[in-house]
Amino acid sequence: PSSDCVAAEQLCLSDSTCNATYRTLENCALARTRLLSLDHDSRVRCLNAELDLGNSSLLHCKCHRRMKRQEHCLRIFWTVHSSMTDGYFNLETSPYENPANEEHWKTDYNKLAALVSGKNCSQLAGDATNPCLKATHVCNLSKKCFRLRTDYASICTKVAGSEDVCDRRKCHRGLRNFFEKVPEDFTKRILFCPCQDEFCGERRRKTIVPDCSFQYNTKPNCLWLLDSCLADHICKSRLADFQQNCQPVDMSPGGCSLHSNAACLQAYMGMIGTPMTPNYVSNSSVEVSLWCTCENSGNQKEKCDQILGMFESNKCL
Repeated sequence: PSSDCVAAEQLCLSDSTCNATYRTLENCALARTRLLSLDHDSRVRCLNAELDLGNSSLLHCKCHRRMKRQEHCLRIFWTVHSSMTDGYFNLETSPYENPANEEHWKTDYNKLAALVSGKNCSQLAGDATNPCLKATHVCNLSKKCFRLRTDYASICTKVAGSEDVCDRRKCHRGLRNFFEKVPEDFTKRILFCPCQDEFCGERRRKTIVPDCSFQYNTKPNCLWLLDSCLADHICKSRLADFQQNCQPVDMSPGGCSLHSNAACLQAYMGMIGTPMTPNYVSNSSVEVSLWCTCENSGNQKEKCDQILGMFESNKCL
C-alpha cells in the first residue's frame, strides 16, 4: 500500500537531494496558489522537479479520509502534483487511498436499529413509512452519531449577529466532521434513505441544513464555485475523488467506469461540507445538483455546463 504523504515528506526532507527538489515544488505550488503566471523557464523547472522525484515515495503517496493531519497531507500531495491542475479542472487522480484499502469500522448499527424497531413509542410510529426518520432515531442511540449530528445542526442553524446569516465555514466544518468521523452505516442511511412521500423527502433534503450549507441568497456562477473549490486543498481533493469514482462511461452496463457504487456514494458524501456542497433539488425526487447557475458564463459556458453536469446528469451517481 502507498505510504501516506506526511510520512513520505519526512523521508524526503531527510535526504538533501530530495529536499532541494521538494522545496522547488513548494515554490511552484505557491506561485500557482497566488495565481502568478509562470514564464516558460519556470514551468519547465517545475515540471522537471516533479519528474526528478522519480520513484520517490512522495510521488506515489496518498492520504486517508479520516486521518488526523488530513489538510497537511493533502497540501503535500498537491505540492508534488501541482502541474496537474494548472488552469484545468479535470483533476486526473484522487489523493485519497482506495476505499477498499482503508479500514472499515465494525459498528453496532444493526443492534441499535433492532432496538428502534422493537419500540412502540408514539414518537416512533412514523418509522415504518419514513426511513429517514428511522435512520435519525438509530443515529440518536449512538453517542458519537448523536453528538456530531447535534454539533453541526446547532452550528448550521445558528444566527450570527443581526444580519440573520449563518457561519457557512463553521457549518461546513461541522458537516465534514460528521461524515468523516461517524461510520458510514449511519451516515449513508441518513443521507440516502429511500422515500415514498414528500414529508420523508423533505427530511432527507434538509439533512445538511441547506439554508446554511448549500444555498446562497442568489445562485452564484458555477465557475466561481469551482474557483473557490480549487483554492481549497480539501475541496480540490474531494472533487478529484468524485471525478475519479463517479466517472460516467456510456459503454459500461452500470454507466459507471469503476463499477463501484459504494465508492461513488462515498466520494459524493465527501463533497458535502466543501464550497461545492451538493444536495437534493426537491422533496419529491432523488435528483441532486450544485447551488449555482451557468447564466452569464460568456465563452466559458461549455466548461460551466460540464461542472453542473457532473452532478445533475451523472448516470454513475
